[in-house]
Amino acid sequence: MVLADKTIFVTGASGGLGRHFAGVLAAAGATVVLAARRMDALEQAAGEIVAAGGQARTVQLDVSDAGSVRAAFEAAGAPDVVVNNSGVTVSMPVLEQGESEWDHVVDTNLKGAFLVATEAARALRAAGKGGSIVNIASILGLRQGGAVTPYAVSKAGVIQLTKQLALELARFDIRVNAIAPGYVATDLNADFFATPAGEALVKRIPQRRLGRLHDLDGPLLLLASDASAYMTGSVLAVDGGHLCSGL
Repeated sequence: MVLADKTIFVTGASGGLGRHFAGVLAAAGATVVLAARRMDALEQAAGEIVAAGGQARTVQLDVSDAGSVRAAFEAAGAPDVVVNNSGVTVSMPVLEQGESEWDHVVDTNLKGAFLVATEAARALRAAGKGGSIVNIASILGLRQGGAVTPYAVSKAGVIQLTKQLALELARFDIRVNAIAPGYVATDLNADFFATPAGEALVKRIPQRRLGRLHDLDGPLLLLASDASAYMTGSVLAVDGGHLCSGL
């Protein structure tokens, strides 16, 4: 298996993309450490992986709290790969948002990515081994969208953080890359994409469809594996061509 003998730490693994990623990585042979705040959901996700023949364990983690991040890596040890996936959003017009909405999104998406990546890098450096950090960004870090200002700004920060860390950590044989998904169909957004506004958005995607969770599997496995050994500082857009759509 492509990820046999690798331990992979996945944040935000209690649901959504993170839970999906954990299953994909375990199926590829990795021992997966699922990390998030909700231990009940983590244990359920880990149980499903084990029942399918994979290897998984859990650790509680609040990515916005430096002490929690340190404790999680002390418990998990130095992984070979980190998937920096935790993220939240608030959808409302910018003039209706305040400091609390900004802090909630930016502390999780950007500060959290920084804390996890740097703590992972310290653990890898101390262990004397290289590794791979995969940050989950968004095409909204490269373009603009209505009513998601803190989210878009945080994801732009994640993209620049990826490149900065790639530069500084290369000397330790630690690679840092990012995936920038476009709009991916989930249970949470199904109602919106059934509305006229949602249907109009899909029509602006060159492939004329939403992404599916499995569309992210290939880029994830590439960046988590040694197949990307000469890649660092890269940002892979997985968006059906949305970024190159006409204005």
